[in-house]
Amino acid sequence: MKNKKYLEFLFLIILGALTSLSLPPYNYLFINFFTISLFFIYIFQKKRSNVINHSFLSGWLFGFGYFLSNLYWISISLTFDENFSFLIPFALILIPLFLGTFYGLATYFFFKIDIKKPASNLFLFSLLFGLTEFLRGNILTGFPWNLIAFSFSENLEILQILSFVGTYGFNIFCVSLFASPSIFILRENRKEILVCIIFLLSPIIFFSLGASNISSFQSSKSFNNDYVIRAIGTKINLDRFYGNSDTAEVITELIKISQPDKETKTIFLWPEGIIPNINQKQLKEFEFLFSEKFNENHLLAIGINSYEQINEKDYFYNTLSIYDHKLNLINDYKKVKLVPFGEFLPFEKILNKIGLRSLTNNYQSFSSGNNREIFSVNEKGFSLKILPLICYEIIYSGSIFNKPNFDYILNISEDGWFGESIGPQQHFTHSIFRAIESGKYLLRSANNGISAIINPIGKIEKKIEFGQIGYIDFKDKKIFKETIFSKYGNKMFLVIILLYIFLIFSFNRIS
Repeated sequence: MKNKKYLEFLFLIILGALTSLSLPPYNYLFINFFTISLFFIYIFQKKRSNVINHSFLSGWLFGFGYFLSNLYWISISLTFDENFSFLIPFALILIPLFLGTFYGLATYFFFKIDIKKPASNLFLFSLLFGLTEFLRGNILTGFPWNLIAFSFSENLEILQILSFVGTYGFNIFCVSLFASPSIFILRENRKEILVCIIFLLSPIIFFSLGASNISSFQSSKSFNNDYVIRAIGTKINLDRFYGNSDTAEVITELIKISQPDKETKTIFLWPEGIIPNINQKQLKEFEFLFSEKFNENHLLAIGINSYEQINEKDYFYNTLSIYDHKLNLINDYKKVKLVPFGEFLPFEKILNKIGLRSLTNNYQSFSSGNNREIFSVNEKGFSLKILPLICYEIIYSGSIFNKPNFDYILNISEDGWFGESIGPQQHFTHSIFRAIESGKYLLRSANNGISAIINPIGKIEKKIEFGQIGYIDFKDKKIFKETIFSKYGNKMFLVIILLYIFLIFSFNRIS
């Protein structure tokens, strides 16, 4: 009996691990129809048999397997500083164990809510998993990484639904879709088969509607900006954070990659935290390196740390700064969503005593900016409104689009913390989802990652692959319609929740 129990535990962990193969960069989407259906069948049968001791454990084990196999790369960030090396085993195991609790909560309430019909239980299962994924993405700092919706990252036609319901709304549908084949096995009457058929056919409907949306965008008129936005991709070693890197040498390399043309109005987009050993105000000291190559036709958008002192207390910020050609600061944005342990240390006063600090800097934790503001650039012929997103902020759906009155999303990132793992590809995928949700062009500049220009329908127009160096230019654009999701945000998720509650009770009455 004991052996059977342990085999069941192993079965759930393996199901979770196999499900993660549907995510980027693997994208074996169809595996979900087997793994998620089998998982649903398993917990439904346990619920039907009133095996209460499996209520939390089943989801927790599935979640552990899922996150263990797709988040291992987090431990790589701990290899750059020997003070953190002892945490590597904890990162490998404890993070998946913690994140698995969200799936455990979903199955716990699944067992507790007394719904009899298989179809109704399918909707309940989808709703609870959708709600706990939303909770995972928002509680404390939130970590909405690798939702099952990302299985569709290579299917742009289907992904156009994001412009209506957003990532969380689409995620609920994905759970229902992948679990629907189970109804063929669990059905109690023929009417319930309709549930499976409808969900299996729905991607065809979404594909058709999405294809129409893409066609509408492609046939729309193109416009030429009177300026170029040049996003660079770099591969500068992370040792610059811990060694004695020559600041001037790094700046010289960045200018060389940028290849400025004095006759072309250009905004240069450089990655997050790319220049070592200086802050926002100190960059001015290196004007002599820019004076030869830059003139009044140039602006620089760069990720660089900023500093201020308030009431004799020091505050440090991860900042996207806009400079003119003489390195006078025009505008800046201080990062709001900080990475736990990477940019700030929870319980800092306590953990500092054992020698810990935030990973990306040698001083105290970064402070969070007050709010994310769309800022304007109106400088010597340049006129544009920017929504800035620094690195980790690209993973959040909904809250960043309070006002859709901006021209472009600028995303800068340092992906070197992921090493040569699957992390950079997973991180980049979020950019596609944000572009479709907002209906805006997204321009990304990354160090040790993927730089790209993504249009409002999620198509990658230009790209610098992982490990490559160079630049890409954005000039031609199309004006696209305002999306429903950019207007209402995660209020659309609430609409989907209400729809699922209706479906749960409606199908529970089917005899």
